[in-house]
Amino acid sequence: MSLLETSLVAMRDRKRLAEISAIALRYGVMDIFARLRIGRAAAQGASHDETAPERLRGLLDELGPTFTKLGQILSTRSDLLGPEWTDALEKLQSRVRPLPWDVVRAEMTEALGEAPEDVFAHIDPEPLAAGSIAQVHRARLSGGDEVVVKVRRPNLRPRIEADMRLLAHLTELAQARWPDIARFRPREIVRNLSAAMAEELDLAAEGRNNDLIAANLADRPGVRLPKIWRAFSSETLLVQEFIDGVAPNDAAALRAQGLDGRVLAERGAGAFLHMALVDGVFHADPHPGNLRALPDNGVAFIDFGMVGRLGARRREELLSLLAGIVDQDGGRIALLLMDWAGEPNSDLSRLEAGCDLFVARHGAPPLRLGAAVSDITALARENGLTLPPDLTLLFKALITADGVMRGLDPEFDAIRVATPIVRAQMQRMWSPAALARQGKALSMDVASLLRDLPGLFRLLNTRLRQGRIEARIELQGLERLSEDIRWAAIRVAVAIVTAAFALGLAPSLLTLGPPLAGLALGSWIGLALVATGLVWLILPRR
Repeated sequence: MSLLETSLVAMRDRKRLAEISAIALRYGVMDIFARLRIGRAAAQGASHDETAPERLRGLLDELGPTFTKLGQILSTRSDLLGPEWTDALEKLQSRVRPLPWDVVRAEMTEALGEAPEDVFAHIDPEPLAAGSIAQVHRARLSGGDEVVVKVRRPNLRPRIEADMRLLAHLTELAQARWPDIARFRPREIVRNLSAAMAEELDLAAEGRNNDLIAANLADRPGVRLPKIWRAFSSETLLVQEFIDGVAPNDAAALRAQGLDGRVLAERGAGAFLHMALVDGVFHADPHPGNLRALPDNGVAFIDFGMVGRLGARRREELLSLLAGIVDQDGGRIALLLMDWAGEPNSDLSRLEAGCDLFVARHGAPPLRLGAAVSDITALARENGLTLPPDLTLLFKALITADGVMRGLDPEFDAIRVATPIVRAQMQRMWSPAALARQGKALSMDVASLLRDLPGLFRLLNTRLRQGRIEARIELQGLERLSEDIRWAAIRVAVAIVTAAFALGLAPSLLTLGPPLAGLALGSWIGLALVATGLVWLILPRR
């Protein structure tokens, strides 16, 4: 990272950099880094009453939406951070003042192309909620539909783009300054943050996420998602159905409406596991504020600003993880963890011992999913394994969802809910149609290989005739051995030259030149050269 590049970045975003620096110094950022075992520096100046995790949370909160989102991402990384850090970051809340109605109205007018009063039969100037990215207002359409209008705060994009540039550059500088930071995979975290911020800034993307998951869950009874009015929605504004329900953590309201906590928990968990294990697109923040209990024990999911995605292979691996827990197969879980972390050189015996303890603790029903996931991430952290970001996001969501479901039903058993989903997925994976698809893909690969074989054989034959077949063998330590042989050859050559000089040229030098201290000058030169050669041979190599 060149000094010129650093200067250019600092000049371009100098105002924002000054704000960040001032806030960071106030919170003692160097001491926080030291507590995280990054570098050796500690904060200078006044002492802090708050703990380092609490100060990190306050620092990220005050720095604004980019850093708040960074804290939310870090709160999912219990494979990297201890519980005292993740617990503090989980409490990150965007404490922002609501925007005045005239500012919100101006933003709505620009997004809609006309005044909000011309689009909505009624709109409440008092916000329903205010966050660091957007503000939400109740409204009613001319047809009588009750909706919520989510409008993005003005002038956010330039500031967030400046934050991302600075974070990317500071990440490179920090990794060069403190090699210990590499274990946190900072480049990967910044890439994930950049993608998350790009999606959260685009309210139309939230609407598309909502519609996609609604279509995926359309056949599940008792599960509801809000309708999106795309005609009124854009990057800066989202209009969606207002769903009036009970928060799942409001026990008194649930009892008053006669709702069954066990049914609610099973429906909510079933919908979530279907999103993750079947569809591969899931609600990544299922806290009580984003869930609603409906009459007839229905469940509604709202606010799809944060979603996670899992590929087909990852979903199969998660099915294998569940099977490993049920079958109490610690070895299978250990291999999965090593595969996820990409660390083939880890201490497998130590990891297997930890996994055996894990399945002994969680293998018997009921499965407390949140505790099991927390133990898996702790197991990864203790063995120096870093999990991929898509899994850490899912694990965090599972812990959150399990807490909500356990609040509804203290005897909630995740295996009871997951079993029919897992069984259906396994049947689908081994169905004749799936096997036929796999066989077709395999046959295409084999056919392609067979087509290439004649050309490969012709090339091999040509190379053999030309004597141009090369074999490259890499042995550990071979480079050091080669260097030792080269150095030994040099020493032998110098020794031979020195001996030849002493024996062959010395007699002719004895009388060469004027006398000096009883010997000819040539004799002194010859002695100096021989002594230099001998000293060079005796001293260790440099």
